[in-house]
Amino acid sequence: MMDIEVFETERLFLRPTIEEDAEFFLELQNSSTWLQYIGDRNVNTVEDAADFIKHKIFPQYIELGYSNFTVFLKSNSAPIGSCGLYAGRNGIEGVDLGFAFLPEYHNKGYAYEAAKKVMQIAYQDFGLKKLYAITSEINTPSQRLIKKLGLEFIERKCLPDEDDESLIYIGELKTLI
Repeated sequence: MMDIEVFETERLFLRPTIEEDAEFFLELQNSSTWLQYIGDRNVNTVEDAADFIKHKIFPQYIELGYSNFTVFLKSNSAPIGSCGLYAGRNGIEGVDLGFAFLPEYHNKGYAYEAAKKVMQIAYQDFGLKKLYAITSEINTPSQRLIKKLGLEFIERKCLPDEDDESLIYIGELKTLI
């Protein structure tokens, strides 16, 4: 079994998402804000969530060393969200930063804290020079966070397999961390 590095911030632990996170991942992917802003990914059971992790998240981690991180509170080890680096998304020529948190943990600075750490990891540990971020027109909370992180809007684009246009942002990591 490979070693899995855990990263930390002032209030959070970030660990690569593993199959044991399936129950939490099921809850997250079926939360009201996930369904509203990201969409239904047909993850309806713990088994679906474990399969999603095993076949869509973990292979990138094995190949590149980074992928999705499950975010935990330091104070009680409760999983509260996810934040990660996603390579090979159709329509994006690079790695994009993504995040999602359970609704009860919104507006507490956790997403910003986790995303800043993931950006630092991207630059310092993996040598990435720039990151993209993608969100929808209706997801104004994510738009605000992406701008707060220092990424700049570059275009509206209809990504493959998506019905609506997405807002695409980019940032040069050396100036953002």
